[in-house]
Amino acid sequence: MHLPHEVPLLRANDALVLRPWRLDDLPLVEEAAGDPYIPLITTVPSAYSYDEGVAFVRRQWERTTGGTGYPFVIARADDDRALGTIGLWVGEVAQGRATLGYWVAESARGHGAASAALRAVSAWAADDLRIPRLQLFVEPWNTASCRTAEEAGFVREGLLRSWQLVGTERRDMYVYGRVGAAGPG
Repeated sequence: MHLPHEVPLLRANDALVLRPWRLDDLPLVEEAAGDPYIPLITTVPSAYSYDEGVAFVRRQWERTTGGTGYPFVIARADDDRALGTIGLWVGEVAQGRATLGYWVAESARGHGAASAALRAVSAWAADDLRIPRLQLFVEPWNTASCRTAEEAGFVREGLLRSWQLVGTERRDMYVYGRVGAAGPG
């Protein structure tokens, strides 16, 4: 399977684009660093500084150049304001599967950005990259993220007990999967 060496520009819908990270996205990293949950489940720094923000953005670039995944910024199409991120992680692509993860800054939640981004990246992964299985993991309490997954055509397949370390605790996760061609969108 041939995977591209760059994060492509994708259209999520008329209002949103998905694009590579840039250093002018540091305000998004700063807002996410202040979120009580995002730094627990990602590599966003829990204490923001300019240097930590730059290091975060550089890690995103390295994920693509290192062949581990495609981190996209979810941005408004009209003014390019960064709202969140979605990643396609391809470490298991040789086994026919890839994992997705996403978050949206608190100031941008509730407007369907994550759902639109998930549909777009899933379609790209399934249709263009020909990855047979896409999966993602969501904590059971996170009903908004569960809804996002289901709206993008993912099916809840089960509960993985003590699946992931979140902060300092092992947490249960629902596993969602999507098999075959792109779903609703």
